[in-house]
Amino acid sequence: MIKAVKGTRDLLPPSTQTWNRVEEAARAVFRSYHYHEIRTPILEETQLFARGVGEETDIVTKEMYTFEDRGGTSLTLRPENTASVIRAYIEHRLDQRPGVQKLYYIGPMFRRERPQKGRYRQFYQIGAEAIGSESPVVDAEVIAMVIDLLERAGLEGFQLLINSVGDANCRPQYVARLREELKPVAPSLCGDCQRRADTNPLRVLDCKVEADQAAIDRLPTILDHLCDPCREHFEAVKRYLCGLKIPFAVRPRLVRGLDYYMRTTFEVVHGSLGAQNSVLGGGRYDGLAESLGSKVHAPGIGFSIGEDRLVMSVEDTHKPEPLDLLIAPVGESALRTSLEIARHLRAASAASVELAPQGKLKRVLELADKLGARFALIIGDDEMANARYGLKNMSTGEQRELSLEEITAALE
Repeated sequence: MIKAVKGTRDLLPPSTQTWNRVEEAARAVFRSYHYHEIRTPILEETQLFARGVGEETDIVTKEMYTFEDRGGTSLTLRPENTASVIRAYIEHRLDQRPGVQKLYYIGPMFRRERPQKGRYRQFYQIGAEAIGSESPVVDAEVIAMVIDLLERAGLEGFQLLINSVGDANCRPQYVARLREELKPVAPSLCGDCQRRADTNPLRVLDCKVEADQAAIDRLPTILDHLCDPCREHFEAVKRYLCGLKIPFAVRPRLVRGLDYYMRTTFEVVHGSLGAQNSVLGGGRYDGLAESLGSKVHAPGIGFSIGEDRLVMSVEDTHKPEPLDLLIAPVGESALRTSLEIARHLRAASAASVELAPQGKLKRVLELADKLGARFALIIGDDEMANARYGLKNMSTGEQRELSLEEITAALE
């Protein structure tokens, strides 16, 4: 028997109803902030992620699905979408359009990591990018949009964490200091941290191994090494968030797993997800376009929500959408009329209507009860002759003989 590939899964009803509701909530919030959808290819040239995300990141070194096509070009299934959006921004000269380019996306990403709760090798992200401004006001508004989206999707009890990781002026000095501080303690850390201590010291701060935390807590923090412009930027972001009455906690060791982040970084965590409790992450990436070869400075900030994890967190609060009406045709001659009435009611009332297969009336009514239908509509020879049909309320058992217009009104 052929099964789904490890780390992938089938999304089935009624769970897909929650997925649709979350995406509808996201689209409504994006629309209210004047963001527009972008759809990038699932396949990109491997160099896009190697240069954009970072050669020494876990994503590039361990997790990407990479292969050569028949022409010898190295291609990768996208592991994230910010690099793809910036590639499209550069390629299509979106910098020539007026104002900040505000773009969002919803779709699948691919990483070959160990499957765990809420994490899959094919996973889904809801994300957004605001490109074209260095203003801390944009940072605060992007974070406000995140909060609005999560609340509209039904998530409660989450926490916003923020930090600044500096820029090209101050971060190199901090990284050099961090590398020196790590030399005596690196041998006692996990294997990944031992490697990162030399190649990418900042990533050591993101280690989730419990035994390493005491040593990591003693390391210097980036906030003590920010240059004046980065410190002023971060203070402004915090002031704007306070003005918006958005609660947050500063986490000096919060770094993102991608090399392109600078200045503002943030995460939202939720207790229902266990140790790996991040629902979304984001931050500013003012130098990403240049790292991809652009001559145009394209400062930006964005985020990506792990949709799988968000759905898992809100699924219990979403009730399945009920079936409004099950039509029960009695006899062969009622089938054609039932088919026509079903189509009319769907168009006239926007109700969900299902036409039952022909069978004994008792069996069809039992099916209506199992499906959770609000009403059952009985159509037989007598009903067709009188143009009045039996509408049964499945919760009360009451049945009335109604015209098609009255049935439409009842469903509305």
